[in-house]
Amino acid sequence: MADAPTTTSPDGADAPRTGLSAAALQRGVLDNLLCLRARYPEIARPHDWYMALAYSVRDRLLARWAASVRTYAATDVRVACYLSAEFLIGPQLGNNLVNLGIETSAREAMRGLGVDLDMLLALEEEPGLGNGGLGRLAACYLDSLATLEIPAIGYGIRYEFGIFDQLIRDGWQVETTDKWLQEGNPWEIVRPEVAFYVGFGGHTHNETDAQGRLCVRWTPTRQVKGVACDIPMAGYHVNTCNTLRLWKSEAIESFDLQDFNAGDYYEAVNEKVISETLSKVLYPNDEPEAGKRLRLAQQYFFVSCSLQDMLRLLDIKGEPVGSFAKVFNVQLNDTHPSIAVAELMRLLVDERQVSWDEAWAITRRALAYTNHTLLPEALETWGLPLMRGLLPRIIEIIYEINRRFLDEVRQRFPGDEARVARMSLIDEHGDKLVRMAHLATVGSHAINGVAELHSALLKQTVLRDFAELWPERFYNVTNGVTPRRFLLLCNPALARLLDDTIGAGWETDLAQLRKLEAYADDAAFQARWRDVKQSNKAVLAERIRGATGIEVDAAALFDVQVKRIHEYKRQHLNALLIVTLYRRLLRNPQLALTPRCFVFGGKAAPGYAMAKLIIRLINGIAEVVNHNPLVNGRLKVVFYPDFNVKNAHFIYPAADLSEQISTAGKEASGTGNMKFMMNGALTIGTLDGANIEIREEVGDDNFFLFGLSADEVERVKRAGYRPADYVKENAELGDVLELIADGRFSRGDREMFRPLIDNLTQADPFLVLADYAAYVARQDDVSAAWQDTRRWTRMSILNTARAGKFSSDRAIAEYCEKIWKIEPVRIALDR
Repeated sequence: MADAPTTTSPDGADAPRTGLSAAALQRGVLDNLLCLRARYPEIARPHDWYMALAYSVRDRLLARWAASVRTYAATDVRVACYLSAEFLIGPQLGNNLVNLGIETSAREAMRGLGVDLDMLLALEEEPGLGNGGLGRLAACYLDSLATLEIPAIGYGIRYEFGIFDQLIRDGWQVETTDKWLQEGNPWEIVRPEVAFYVGFGGHTHNETDAQGRLCVRWTPTRQVKGVACDIPMAGYHVNTCNTLRLWKSEAIESFDLQDFNAGDYYEAVNEKVISETLSKVLYPNDEPEAGKRLRLAQQYFFVSCSLQDMLRLLDIKGEPVGSFAKVFNVQLNDTHPSIAVAELMRLLVDERQVSWDEAWAITRRALAYTNHTLLPEALETWGLPLMRGLLPRIIEIIYEINRRFLDEVRQRFPGDEARVARMSLIDEHGDKLVRMAHLATVGSHAINGVAELHSALLKQTVLRDFAELWPERFYNVTNGVTPRRFLLLCNPALARLLDDTIGAGWETDLAQLRKLEAYADDAAFQARWRDVKQSNKAVLAERIRGATGIEVDAAALFDVQVKRIHEYKRQHLNALLIVTLYRRLLRNPQLALTPRCFVFGGKAAPGYAMAKLIIRLINGIAEVVNHNPLVNGRLKVVFYPDFNVKNAHFIYPAADLSEQISTAGKEASGTGNMKFMMNGALTIGTLDGANIEIREEVGDDNFFLFGLSADEVERVKRAGYRPADYVKENAELGDVLELIADGRFSRGDREMFRPLIDNLTQADPFLVLADYAAYVARQDDVSAAWQDTRRWTRMSILNTARAGKFSSDRAIAEYCEKIWKIEPVRIALDR
């Protein structure tokens, strides 16, 4: 473990703004309570105390942030710029206390003021800046970038409202507004002086500049101002504190006095309303045309602001524009920021008068692209009319990039016009579409997948032609997660046990967990391990009771599947297992069944009807199973509402079994699988995503593998998959589907789940029925292993011991070495 950070302020450890002692923190809290919250202790609400403590912690972060920014500005460094539509950063107070090494001091300081720190941590809102794995990965990477002392800036959108808060009413998902900012965000520093204009609509025309060169001018019909909102991102026990810069949209002129004086009160503020819509909500519904337009506008808005900001920073450093790729490496986190390829070209060619060839060389050297999906529907495309109307200059640039690129393809593969059509940035079939993954690939010097299988399939399927053209540009960087949040912070009892057993240092070198292998068979250590897990399960059981009213037995096997609800993730396969076990109990109430508590969690996209129906099915099963006296508590089913980072803190440490059961070849990597493994859960899963590498690390004996491989999935589909055949061949499966179809879990309503049953028996696009028998059989093996307490505990210990590969520190080190070519920069605090 790195040395804990130290303050070099004149007053040492007791400086009220920067000191790390309990006394300094206490003085800082009282100062901020009065000066920033206008409260004194006798009238302070709990939220006032939370804000005062958060501001006090932020003070300490900003001392490190200033030192970091000053160092980067004064030295010859290369900066990693991570562009992402999501940053699911989670609650910040606890994480910052851990990274600064002052949790004990803060607890003592607040205790002295008569305030419980845990109560304040529970008050913090989940920042509504992300939705799922993509945004959480970005947040883990920011943590690791700072911990590894890598100069970095995260760029995204400062959403006023998150995707939605999830309620469960009568078994159905209900979406409510995520008002995460309603009581303020103490971690945010708004910088109105750092603002850029972004244009939309209008037209382009040719003109001659002052030097007599022909150039293109874009005259937009509307402009929006993007204002920087910064969140400091601290590393663990180092002085590095990088920046997460999020863009808030504002009107250039928020109030039109002439309209107001003329009596048109609504029009006077209309521009403000329209402009602020861009950063209003995370992921608007993009099914209607207006939603598509807004989502494309959001992406262009944050990308343009971010690239303009990089050029501003380049000017501040006194570097010529030709040094852009020497100073910045811009990582595109999936296709959402891929319009950066065209926008950087526009800024260089139109705004900075760089020649096309030089601008293209700069763009390709600066940009790199991470692909996160093989699902065709997730590879973004935009209709030509939409893009032409909203971004006329951008579409011209894309056409020019495409013309030059296709000339290169024709030179390499003469006469192969089918290949040219496949590789074109424009899909010419039917409604013409701009293929954003192709744009990102053509404009980047490196393209990477996020797990070994995913990277291989990427080169064999959706980007095969590009991999044949430029094999040297393709890499794999398997995802990782930060052990600071997902072990040290969310599982403090296990962290203490690790410290007591293998010593400190694993927090920044997760490979040290291998030392646990020596204790895997030690009876005394196993007992301590089980005590930690049981304590975590008791905490989750209490939270389940509070959130759902369901009483669960903490001694049961906690079987957990929490992630976004999607057919390819196959929560409905898990549901079929529960109905199978329930049916067995109905047929034989004396059956010796391993007690299990099935815990589900995750949100379905508002417009995704099948995913929402799966949620209803899970809750319908819970309603029946949990109240049947024949079950006698041996099965419990829970849908934990509003799964997010804050709730995940309690779920990952309590899980005994991690369900990673997606159809092989569909999950790019997954990161929940890594968080469960790190906390000692065993995995039941397919050979999909990072499951393959998890199994390689932990060993086949400690992983419950089932199901078709990716190659077998494709062979079954090519042979003409008929799901009904599997129903005919498996009587138990047929009975299970019949129980659902006849209304057993829908209060007698035979129509409710008909779309789901028809989907499974007539199409089954993700081969749920093909994998059902193998899944159920492997779950019998899980039950047998659970009965052998020593064996299960040994397997649990080895899962944690062999989780070292899945640290985001390893992933970021690989990005730095393979793709970014960035070195750490040591930060010393200012005196």
